[in-house]
Amino acid sequence: MAPPETRYALNGNVRIAYQIVGDGALELIVVPGLVSHLDLTWEEPAHAAFCRALAKFSRLILFDKRGTGLSDREHGVAGLEDRMDDVRAVLDAAGARRPAMLGISEGGMMSLVFAATYPERLRGLALYGAFVHSPTRAWPAEQVEARFDLIERAWGTGALPPRVAPSRAADQAFRRAWSRFERESARASDAAALLRIDRDIDITDVLPAVRVPTLLMHRGGDRRIGIENARYLAQRLPGANYVELSGDDHLPYVGDSTRVITEIKGFLSTLSDDAAPDRTLATVLSVTADAPGFAEVARREIAAWRGRELTGSGVLAAFDGPARAVRCALAIGARTRALGVAASAGLHTGEIDLAGDTIGETGEIAAAVAGFAGPGEVIVSSAVRNLVAGSGLNFTDRGAHALHVLPEAVQLYAAG
Repeated sequence: MAPPETRYALNGNVRIAYQIVGDGALELIVVPGLVSHLDLTWEEPAHAAFCRALAKFSRLILFDKRGTGLSDREHGVAGLEDRMDDVRAVLDAAGARRPAMLGISEGGMMSLVFAATYPERLRGLALYGAFVHSPTRAWPAEQVEARFDLIERAWGTGALPPRVAPSRAADQAFRRAWSRFERESARASDAAALLRIDRDIDITDVLPAVRVPTLLMHRGGDRRIGIENARYLAQRLPGANYVELSGDDHLPYVGDSTRVITEIKGFLSTLSDDAAPDRTLATVLSVTADAPGFAEVARREIAAWRGRELTGSGVLAAFDGPARAVRCALAIGARTRALGVAASAGLHTGEIDLAGDTIGETGEIAAAVAGFAGPGEVIVSSAVRNLVAGSGLNFTDRGAHALHVLPEAVQLYAAG
């Protein structure tokens, strides 16, 4: 099948390639795995058939994330926040009002954070072969680096199909096509960079904030992402519909893809557009300084960094991205230093009311974190630091501290 028309959505100066297939009443955007290539999707018969099947009952939106496929590569790969901004740009360009989202493999983490941050933009979330990392489940550092180095060396050589598609591993034509797919989808160094960003992200604290209807699918014998990852997610997303599939292929279009499609179709048929979300994931900034005119300087930076001011002691604001919030705090510090003033800031990521301007528990925690900031310092909780891998921000460990608003100590970091 000839590829559909490739269009481009703009996020700032980054072009994100996307395609639309089908005209079903339900819209479905697919967040791909580690890498993708829109045109090569239609050259692999099984992958093309999978997408055509989804497009029979949906208006299917496919895209390549930045640094991969047909999207701009000169800016490199990025962390979750930039990727979420790219998805919003695609949804806006495609005219998607409130689609469902399908997150595949590596795309699952971003999809979960997107659903928690922008619940008003999604009517449901389906995950296939997804995983999340957490410190308690991490591999030893040397084992991780050895595995990443191996993948980087093997990239584009046809060595990976036994892990991602064992049922097709003996098919030499498939292995040659997969080798080309890897080479044309991303540079080996960019694929490895994405893996390292994923290693450093921990979205465990985000999972309770995922309130949209959710479907979890995973094959019991998955060779690439073990079934324990799905069971871990199912335990922490108690409202999710968990479906354990048979087979050991990681790629959804290899093996019994009909079952995957059937589950997605059935899930989409249960979704409605009636539910109005009232809570959202946000990063709250609490910043103070004992100087006249400080609040005006802070408010200008908050507006520049897309923050929403909240009511409370000092200056408080909510942001839809933790990296934006940290950069805003650093910018406020730089502006006030130029005035001879030392501002102190604290940040925490958690749920807030989607409407209204009260600080809630997340704001109280951010204010408590700010209490550990010295003059001119920006201190963040681990909930912030765990989400900004790949953003270019640097942090110094400040140890675990008890906050009066939480029963357990919280790990704090100084942002630089």
